[in-house]
Amino acid sequence: MALDGAFLRHIKKELEGKLVGARADKIHQPNREELVMAFRSRESACRVLFSARANSARVHLTQIPLENPKQPPMLCMLLRKKLQGARLAAIRQPGLERLLHFDFDAVNELGDRVTLTLTMEIMGKYSNIILSDENGKIVDALKRVDAGMSSQRLVLPGLSYRLPPPQDKLCLLSATVQEALARIRALPRDMELSKALLAALQGVSPIVCREVAHQVGRGRELTAKALDEEQSFRLGFFLQQLKDTAEGISGKPYMAQDRKGKPLDFSFLDIHQYGSSAVVRTADTFSELLDGFYREKDQQERMRVKEQDLLRLLGNHAERLSRKIGAQQGELEQCAQRDALRVAGDLISANLYSLPKGARAVDLPDYYQEGQPLVHIKLDPALTPSQNAQKYYKEYRKAKTAEEKLQEQIALAGKELEYLDSVLDALARATTEQELAEIRAELAEQGYLRAQRGKKPRKEALSQPLRFETSGGFTVWVGRNNRQNDQLTLRTARNNDWWFHVKNSPGSHTVLATEGRAPGEADMEEAAVLAARHSRASGAGQVPVDYTQIRHVSKPQGARPGMVVYVDYKTIFVDPHKGEAPDQGP
Repeated sequence: MALDGAFLRHIKKELEGKLVGARADKIHQPNREELVMAFRSRESACRVLFSARANSARVHLTQIPLENPKQPPMLCMLLRKKLQGARLAAIRQPGLERLLHFDFDAVNELGDRVTLTLTMEIMGKYSNIILSDENGKIVDALKRVDAGMSSQRLVLPGLSYRLPPPQDKLCLLSATVQEALARIRALPRDMELSKALLAALQGVSPIVCREVAHQVGRGRELTAKALDEEQSFRLGFFLQQLKDTAEGISGKPYMAQDRKGKPLDFSFLDIHQYGSSAVVRTADTFSELLDGFYREKDQQERMRVKEQDLLRLLGNHAERLSRKIGAQQGELEQCAQRDALRVAGDLISANLYSLPKGARAVDLPDYYQEGQPLVHIKLDPALTPSQNAQKYYKEYRKAKTAEEKLQEQIALAGKELEYLDSVLDALARATTEQELAEIRAELAEQGYLRAQRGKKPRKEALSQPLRFETSGGFTVWVGRNNRQNDQLTLRTARNNDWWFHVKNSPGSHTVLATEGRAPGEADMEEAAVLAARHSRASGAGQVPVDYTQIRHVSKPQGARPGMVVYVDYKTIFVDPHKGEAPDQGP
């Protein structure tokens, strides 16, 4: 967890400057594990987020609007009763523990002034928000912990509040660098230096330990006891620097992002360990950094949750279609033997007067084959020879009709399976909740999702397709999903624009807008690369991409979203990983 005790110390300083002396104005609980408390003073108003979520526990000033339930939970109503209107007197942090105590001057039911403490504990899945009275007794907690859940520390109303069990680690605020070095050298010899720092020091996260180890080893991995004299000196130097930063609260908010802008980590120290694989950015405040970092993380989490039902739905439909196609192909193979039924009818008809009545089977010469070998034909003894012949003809016609219908049904199921595959591809590339909503609306239109009773589906404007610019100054549009693909190809693009799509694989419709100009080979290749990158085949080395002018692309009558046919096309092979993609425009 990057939000360690030292980082929290910087947050504490930031909160003190904004909140101490302010009054709690409004309190909300938008979900089961988060609280939002609004503070108001003469100078300003601000909101603080208290989050006890396992994967994103934190406390900081926030600007992100959160939707609140109509009926506030019990804890929220209790906090409103106890803390609304109370003045924040102080914020305390024991050492570099990952917890903050918020002390409020409040008035109880009798009108007496009392001190109430709201404690934010940041401990991964054990994170909690606890309210204690002036005697240190727990009033209530976001997560109550009874004896069945923990034998070491109970968190229940009426019990005395106790700090979490301490770890056997050194606090940089009280320990010296020499003590820290001695503790590190006492650890197992083969332990990596970053893990040794994490095991020895309190209040520092893995990214801080990796950063110190990276600086000591100049990018090379080191073990705790394999340090030479220079490296030991460098370790002491960077530990002293870390101690000074924690004591003086002199760090700055740094966040590492990958090349696509996805947040990787954050720290109060400058981050060098990712090298050229990440970009390090700073924020104006620590709260602003956490707001931005977790906004993206929380969005990804919400995306994963909302994707699950769609993935399950599409997977079930695809599996059902595959089983259906397999069964129909088995029936089709049986229909392939229908000629034997017609031959049997012909042979019986040719020998009507020589067949005995009531026979169960006969052996007749097959005049369709050279040498006229005998063919064993089963008969129904209850039928006349003529009726047996008609029975075989009827089964032949039935098998022939079944073959035609089965071929038609298999083709339709194959097209539906192809459509579901295209939706799965769009779902895999979706990056925003709006894109998920558009995919959900598309599936509802196609009958895969039930519309809510009493509600008419609202027609909302589609999000814009991705926009890129080639080296020659041409605009390239890339559809995000099937509905957008139809809009882009059939309505937005002009006849002379160029259309690209990866061959025989689901992917985005990609349009190179010409605007009356002739694109060069480089522009065409860059557009083809974009089509390959936004497709199921993006991980391949060489991807075939078909391209033609929009005038040669059409949609068959009754075809599903995103399904088109095209003629007069050419194919180009491109490497999605070669070179840089054209810049994405505004």
